[in-house]
Amino acid sequence: QVQLVESGGGLVQAGGSLRLSCAASGSASNVERASWYRQRPGTHRELVAGFNSRGRPNYAGSVKGRFAISMDSATNTLYLQMNNLVPNDTADYYCYAFIDGRTTWGQGTQVTVSS
Repeated sequence: QVQLVESGGGLVQAGGSLRLSCAASGSASNVERASWYRQRPGTHRELVAGFNSRGRPNYAGSVKGRFAISMDSATNTLYLQMNNLVPNDTADYYCYAFIDGRTTWGQGTQVTVSS
């Protein structure tokens, strides 16, 4: 069973940048709906970025213009470039994909933005 492993989280000052990666362990035949979610303290998990049915990125309004999602299909690695971070971006970030018919979540990576 393919697993997703995130990396790249950490502590950064407001205005800084981080790049999250999400790698699939093992080989996968079909990867769909790759996306990033986050869960801020005391809130529910929310969609941050994903791809629409035409394969174009879409973003939550709060991150549009600051975050960029991309995917390396050759290696099945998903990325989230986060720029101009603000304290409200502090959260656990999770990657998600529908892999070979299975809903698959990563374990999460913590992002903390200090003011």
